[in-house]
Amino acid sequence: MQLDAIDLKILAQLQQDSSLTNVELARRVHLSPSPCLMRVKALESAGVIERYVALANARALGLGLNVFISISLKEQSRESLAEFERRIAEHDEVMECYLMTGDSDYLIRVALADIAALERFILNQLTPIPGIEKIRSSFALKQVRYKTALPLPG
Repeated sequence: MQLDAIDLKILAQLQQDSSLTNVELARRVHLSPSPCLMRVKALESAGVIERYVALANARALGLGLNVFISISLKEQSRESLAEFERRIAEHDEVMECYLMTGDSDYLIRVALADIAALERFILNQLTPIPGIEKIRSSFALKQVRYKTALPLPG
């Protein structure tokens, strides 16, 4: 899908506040409501807009500890990578999971209440996953920047 300036304005507005009514969105991007809704539906159909979410405040939910965990696997077979990815996706604490370049290392970010919760997560959730060779954790001391809106072209 080729995005024009109006599509980008729509995306920018929805990335900031997806709860906007179509009428308000149309007003902000200088369209009438019907064409605006058609464009939003086209963006959704093309997969440019993946889904709408409410962003919860982690601290307000008692999840003040952000931990980045690097996990090395013993082998790099497709089966072992797929099994690890399947198992790690089962855990709500895991906010992000990336397969990193180089070795068979994964980087995950977990949101937890405290150090005791981290210990339980590592001992009860991570170590039972077959094929893990090494687990290394780094704590986020302070969140300097967090955003969900992607940079848009133009």
